[in-house]
Amino acid sequence: MKLNFFSSSVYHFENDTFLKNLDIICNPYIDKAIEKNKINFIGDSDIGLVHHSEPLINDNNFLNFSKFILDKSYFILDEQGYDLKDYNLMVSELWVQQFAKSGGGHHESHIHWNGHISGFYFLKCSDNTSYPIFHDPRPGKLMNQLPEKDKNNLTDASELVHFKPKPGTFLFFNSYLNHQFAFDLGKDLFRFIHFNIRAFPKNINNSNDRNY
Repeated sequence: MKLNFFSSSVYHFENDTFLKNLDIICNPYIDKAIEKNKINFIGDSDIGLVHHSEPLINDNNFLNFSKFILDKSYFILDEQGYDLKDYNLMVSELWVQQFAKSGGGHHESHIHWNGHISGFYFLKCSDNTSYPIFHDPRPGKLMNQLPEKDKNNLTDASELVHFKPKPGTFLFFNSYLNHQFAFDLGKDLFRFIHFNIRAFPKNINNSNDRNY
């Protein structure tokens, strides 16, 4: 009998309900981020840059979206076995990013240490764009990693998972899970909303976060 312990889950589903509206709402945020980033352009090229918006958390256009991701996050944490009766879930971070039109946009591997659920909602992407890569979060395994037989198939030996999204894809995962974004070639636009959710004890009130 095989028993699986300490699994790390990524929750994936398609939902285009928010897609068209939020893509339009995000346009001025991306335009502003590109303008701010022009100081880092090489001539007229934005090669290698990631255009990162200001926080979206106080924009009322994202109220329904924020409630949706909070509800999903609660369901995920509850399903995973966490006791949330003394906690409120709050959106701690919410922003939109677009990788450079000239190519080279990417993110190195990282975690979101001060949170519980993180996620992406993809607005613009294709088979030609960047994509998220998830890393095995167990340092003990990585210290003793053996070669994989076949890196094209997901097995217990896998240390990386490549996920190809499409517009309208949601990904939710525990914030401790290492993730990065692959090097983008600039063939098509790549834009996504990134969010982080925190569980706060109910006796703590943090006015810098938004709860629902």
